[in-house]
Amino acid sequence: MSRSTITTSHGVVQLPAFLPDATRGTIRSVPTHLLADAGVDVLMCNALHLGERPGAETVRALGGLHRFVGWDGPIATDSGGFQVWSLARDRGGEGTVTERGFVLPAAAGRKRQIFTPDKAMANQLKLGGDIVFCLDQCTHPGDPLEVQEASVRRTLKWARRCREIVDQRPPERRPLLFAVVQGGAERHLRERCVEGLLEIGFDGFGFGGVPIDPDAESGLVDQVHLVAELLPDDVPLHALGVGRPNTVLAAWRAGWRTFDSVAPTREARRGLLYAPTVDVDAPEVVASAVTVSRYLDATSERHWRDDRPVDETCRCPLCRRYGRGYLAHLFRVEDPAAAVLATLHNLAFLARLMRTLRAVEGRDVA
Repeated sequence: MSRSTITTSHGVVQLPAFLPDATRGTIRSVPTHLLADAGVDVLMCNALHLGERPGAETVRALGGLHRFVGWDGPIATDSGGFQVWSLARDRGGEGTVTERGFVLPAAAGRKRQIFTPDKAMANQLKLGGDIVFCLDQCTHPGDPLEVQEASVRRTLKWARRCREIVDQRPPERRPLLFAVVQGGAERHLRERCVEGLLEIGFDGFGFGGVPIDPDAESGLVDQVHLVAELLPDDVPLHALGVGRPNTVLAAWRAGWRTFDSVAPTREARRGLLYAPTVDVDAPEVVASAVTVSRYLDATSERHWRDDRPVDETCRCPLCRRYGRGYLAHLFRVEDPAAAVLATLHNLAFLARLMRTLRAVEGRDVA
């Protein structure tokens, strides 16, 4: 384990790395076997959603997560803490959280239940991911101080319990365990959380909270930089929720080495494709660049008669074979192939960026 690689039972992850979110065991619109064409090496799945449907026990009975989704490489599983928080806010409230865990309200096919660290870890261990995340209480930087303090207290308490559960397994069957740093915009709380997590001991650390500055889409709040400074430089640091190329570049400069987000694939399905603003394959250019991409709206009328590829330097299936006009046509007639090709393109863009950043760090990018 180092800042350059993560060794798992399903292969070595070369860093930096982007983990596309296969939240429910799939990247929407793209069959798993096509992901290698886009340069994808490792996936991020969500244990909360998979624990509900089809159920962690069902996945285990079907041979485990790798066999279930048809993926031979490494898989990380997020606990679901962020999703609980996000769903609650989307519904107009913070949801209910206690020292035991989150209260999940009754929904279609689900009774009211408590989502605890024990439940989160049980789901992840049944799924069989290579990297698992502790359950944490996510917050927004603008939440009150008392909310941030409670979040840090619970996050540390739950992290210790997650560590205990994973350590009960034999070493050869033990996944890598990452903890999540909370604390909002309060430096002393971030420090307290980091100190507590380091005392427990983990294989890697994630940034907790909402990392994107709402007033500057391409910017990162100061806490992303602060948390990286507080953590050791010899363990993997994972930037949860960071996935757009320009924000990935900023977070990489701050010290983060793995990233995941639904943004690249979600935006692709809406016709927003990443187009380079610099030579993405040139380490010396990317090393000094402020931005590396812009959006190309494939649904725009301006592309209807354009036979150029989205990116002439890209080797993804879309850019190798089809022009912008054809892709625009697919979106206009709402053909599912539009989402497939656009998604593969955005993932390929991030894979290229990862290879270039490895080269900037002086490592083999083959």
